[in-house]
Amino acid sequence: MELSNSFQGHEFSGFGLPLNDDFSGKSLDFDIGSRVEICATSENRAGIVRWIGYLGTTGQRLTVGIEMDQHFPGGTDGMLNGRRYFSCPLGKGHFVDAALCLPCIMRSPPLPPPVSSVDWQYPFSVPPSSPNSMLSKSSLRKTFGNKECNAVIGTVPPVSSDDVIKICGKFKGIQGHHNSCYLDATLFCMFTFTSVFDSLIYRPQEAEDIRQYNEVQRVLREDIVNPLRTNLFVRADRVMKLRTLLENLGDVSGLTSEEKDPEEFLNCLLSQVLKVEPLLKLSSGQDAYFYQLFVEKEEGLILPTVQHLFERSFLTSGIKLKEVPSCLIVQMPRFGKSYKMYEFVMPSLLLDVTDIIEDSPRQCIVCGKLARVECIECMGQCGTGLESTAFCEPCIKTVHTHRTRANHKIKQLSVPSDFVMVQEHCQLPRLYMELFAVVCIATSHYVAFSKCGNGPDAPWCFFDSMADRKGEQHGYNIPEMQPCPELGQWLREEWDHSVLNSPVGRESVPELVKRLFSDAYLCLYQSTDVMMYR
Repeated sequence: MELSNSFQGHEFSGFGLPLNDDFSGKSLDFDIGSRVEICATSENRAGIVRWIGYLGTTGQRLTVGIEMDQHFPGGTDGMLNGRRYFSCPLGKGHFVDAALCLPCIMRSPPLPPPVSSVDWQYPFSVPPSSPNSMLSKSSLRKTFGNKECNAVIGTVPPVSSDDVIKICGKFKGIQGHHNSCYLDATLFCMFTFTSVFDSLIYRPQEAEDIRQYNEVQRVLREDIVNPLRTNLFVRADRVMKLRTLLENLGDVSGLTSEEKDPEEFLNCLLSQVLKVEPLLKLSSGQDAYFYQLFVEKEEGLILPTVQHLFERSFLTSGIKLKEVPSCLIVQMPRFGKSYKMYEFVMPSLLLDVTDIIEDSPRQCIVCGKLARVECIECMGQCGTGLESTAFCEPCIKTVHTHRTRANHKIKQLSVPSDFVMVQEHCQLPRLYMELFAVVCIATSHYVAFSKCGNGPDAPWCFFDSMADRKGEQHGYNIPEMQPCPELGQWLREEWDHSVLNSPVGRESVPELVKRLFSDAYLCLYQSTDVMMYR
């Protein structure tokens, strides 16, 4: 959007608030997105602040553009004298002297809605390329704290540290703001310590991509991912750029202000805006970005593992994956923010996907040779898990001679012809994916556990984008990373799960470990072999 001459040379504070020399020493009790009342009318009218600045017609008087709650005579759609300052329904736009506006302190301030896709503009009325889009340091300190956060250009590798204590602390990670925890926790998991999603920030724009593809990618890379990997901190205003872009360009409303789920954010970012190829290709012909576990509850199961639930879910659905994905996002068997099928679920450090990959060579559970058939009804009778359903021809005949198995139905397995030729000289491989992060939820608040590097012995950390807060309504959130030195041990080693049955026994489990088991929402797995080629 073209800036008026009256804006030139002004400094901007807050979210695009222009200040001249006369006003730089003063402050407003509201900002873009605040709810205000106009006190100059016989009946108080209220609305949401959409723009703050100086109009050429008012000289040096600070003016506020408001989207009113109700239509009123003379109302606009955010345009005045042929110039657009913001967008809103026709009849609700109103421009008024800032001195006549009082904040409505009893109601939480929503953020700007998406503008028209036909007349798409960058949020907060200031284009990102304009030098006037720089925010004043005093306003940033008031709104987000003293921590600097500059854009970082170039290619920055993921963070890797054996000493997790050194990289943890206050003002670490992504700063939360206006119900952003769903997005903060997900982005932290996706980019801090792994490169599995780096194609999102480096893939060149193609003909079928949206016009704003490069801008979304630049904001994600230079304002969020690179600063996170360089300084382990991303300020909330940087994330707000991405949130507003996604709300304007995608079909998910409320991304800038409302509580959302990680899968809503992922669908918007991956499918609608960046048009990423689906991570999962299913034998049913469908594609997906994450996999929801659907299982029947097994009574008496205290602490099911993700491996157990994963296999049960695929067994029930009757489908398989066509190939090993570079990344697998598994959604736990819980519905909404309150109902959980199991009180505790243990994320599996390694997820064995061998038996759910279509056409993958499998090993006979009895003799260890190349399996040729599958019998789902034999599951658990000659071993555990889905691997106990694979047999070679001689062994399946022997197993099915038992009267209880005589009527079992078998299914022929498809084996790659190349592997059949060399099977006598090759060890049958098993395919594993490595857990690298877990997004958790409790009482509508999302947090994350992330492994700080590759390999089974890499340390873990806990991240909360709103761990603490400075000030009240007009304060800011303080993100924090905490080391979890015991987490890997609890995930690797055998221990008595029955301690979770009693309050006294649960006290023996470290608080963060217990929180992981109780609140796991998304488990993120990666294949280090596959991600090298995608």
